[in-house]
Amino acid sequence: MDKIKILWADDEIDLLKPQLYFLEKKGYDVITVSNGHDAIEEYKTQPFVDVVFLDESMPGLTGLETLSEIKNINPDQSVVMITKNEAENIMEEALGAQIDDYLIKPVNPNQILLTLKKIIDNKRLIREKTSSDYQQEFRNILMEINSGLDSEGWFRVYQKIVNWEIKISESNSEAMHEILSMQKSEANKEFSKFVVKNYEGWVQDRANAPLLSPDLLSTKVFPQLKADKPTIFLLLDNLRYDQWLAIKPILSGFYRVEEEDYFYSILPTSTQYSRNSIFAGMMPGDIAKYQSQYWLDDHEEGGKNQYEHELLTHQVQKRIRKDIKFDYVKITNVNKARQLNEKIYNYLENDLTVIVYNFIDMLSHARTEMEVLKELAGDETAYRSLTKSWFEHSPLWSALKKVTDRDVQLIIGTDHGTIRVGTPSKVIGDKNTTTNLRYKVGKNLQYEKKDVLEIRDPQAAGLPRPNISSTFIFATEDIYFLYPNNYNYYNNYYRNTFQHGGISLEEMICPIIRMSSK
Repeated sequence: MDKIKILWADDEIDLLKPQLYFLEKKGYDVITVSNGHDAIEEYKTQPFVDVVFLDESMPGLTGLETLSEIKNINPDQSVVMITKNEAENIMEEALGAQIDDYLIKPVNPNQILLTLKKIIDNKRLIREKTSSDYQQEFRNILMEINSGLDSEGWFRVYQKIVNWEIKISESNSEAMHEILSMQKSEANKEFSKFVVKNYEGWVQDRANAPLLSPDLLSTKVFPQLKADKPTIFLLLDNLRYDQWLAIKPILSGFYRVEEEDYFYSILPTSTQYSRNSIFAGMMPGDIAKYQSQYWLDDHEEGGKNQYEHELLTHQVQKRIRKDIKFDYVKITNVNKARQLNEKIYNYLENDLTVIVYNFIDMLSHARTEMEVLKELAGDETAYRSLTKSWFEHSPLWSALKKVTDRDVQLIIGTDHGTIRVGTPSKVIGDKNTTTNLRYKVGKNLQYEKKDVLEIRDPQAAGLPRPNISSTFIFATEDIYFLYPNNYNYYNNYYRNTFQHGGISLEEMICPIIRMSSK
C-alpha cells in the first residue's frame, strides 16, 4: 500500500522536527517547505498529495493566499490550517475556503494524527461502507432486472442504479464502479427487450402505457396551471436523470420540490421526434398527417424543430379550451440566454411560459467533435460535473434565482436523454438513409437484427412513412450504427461519445419535476 503523502508548509518548519519524526515513524511521507511560494511549486510537481498542512502566518504568501492557489489547482484537495492566530475572522475565512480542519499552535503529534485519521480514514470508511452496501444491494437489483418488470419497475431500478452510480463515484471506488457498469449494461440489455416487446402496444393504447412524450404537457403541466401563480415550464434538451440529480441541490436552495416523477420518451429518442411530439401533444405520425405544414421528414431540408411554437399554440387551444396567456422562448445561444435573464420578470405576466434551453444538447454534440471536451466529459461522472458547473454559472440559473422573490411554479422536463455508446453495428442503406447513430430510417436497410428494434410499419409505432417501403430501426443497449465505408475511423471517432435516438434507460426514462419558489 502506498504511503499517505503530506505536504507541510511552515516558516518555522525546523521547530516541528518532533512532529515530523512522529509522522514518519507512523509511516507517513512528509514533504516540507518553509513558505507559500515553495508550497505551490512543490504541489505542482507532486503527482498526488493526500493532505496539505498550511501555517497561516508565513512571510510572503500567507496561508490563506496559499490555500486559495492550491484550491485553484485542485478544488478537492484536503487542507488543514495550522496557526497561532485564534482570531474569529481568520477562522471563518479559512472555513469559508473549504479547509478540512483547523488547528491552533502549538500542536502535539496526537492532534495531528487524529486530524489525519479523520480526513484519510473518513474517505476510506465512506468508500468501504459504500462498497459494502452496494455489494448487498447488487443481488437485489439483479433479481429485479430479471423479474419481468413493468414500466414503473424499470424506473425504480434505473433510479437505484443512478443513485449508486453517484455514490460510488463520490467514494472513488474503482472496483465497485466496474461492477456497477456491468450491472447497468445488463439492465439495459433487459430493458431493451422489454421495450422491443411492448413499444408498439404502448403507442396504440396510450391509456394503458407509461406516460409518453405526447401526453406530457396535458398530464404534468396544463393541470397545474393556476390563475394566481405564474408557471415556467423549462425544457432542458438532453437532460438525463443523473444530470437532473446533479443540478437538483443547486435548485433546492431556492425552490421546493413538490413532485419528482418520470415519463418515457417516444422513439426515436431524438429532438425532432420527441420534442415536436411534446409540443404537439401528438405522435410524429399524426403531426405529419394532420399538421403536415409543421413537419419535415429526416431527408428534407430545413430545421426540424422550427414550428414548436405553432404546435404548442394548437395544443393549448385544443386541450385547455380557455384563454390563457402564454409565451414560448427558445434559447440557442449566449445572447438569447442573456436576454432571458433581462426579461424574466416580464414573463411572470403570463400564466405559462415555456422555455426551451438547448445547452446540454450543444454540449453533447460539441463533446463528440472537440477533443478538449472529450476529456472534460470523458464519462458519466465528468458529464454530470460539467452539466452542474454550466448550470450553476449560467444566465438561466441567474434568471431562475431572480424570480424566487415571487410566488412562482417551476416545472422542469426534457425531451430525451443520451447514452455513452460503445458497441458498433454495421448498417447498409441508400443515400437518403438518416445519419443518426442510434436510429435509421430508409429503404432497403441491411442490418444486424439482433441489435435493433425494427419497425416495418411506421404507422403502428406512431411514425410518419417518408416512402412506401420505409423502415425504422432503433439501436438497443449501447450500440451505435456505422456504415462499412471508413468503418475503423468512425468506430474510433464515435466510441464513448454520448448519443441519442435509440433504446436505453438513459435515453427513454426522463425526469419531470414540479417545484415552487420557497
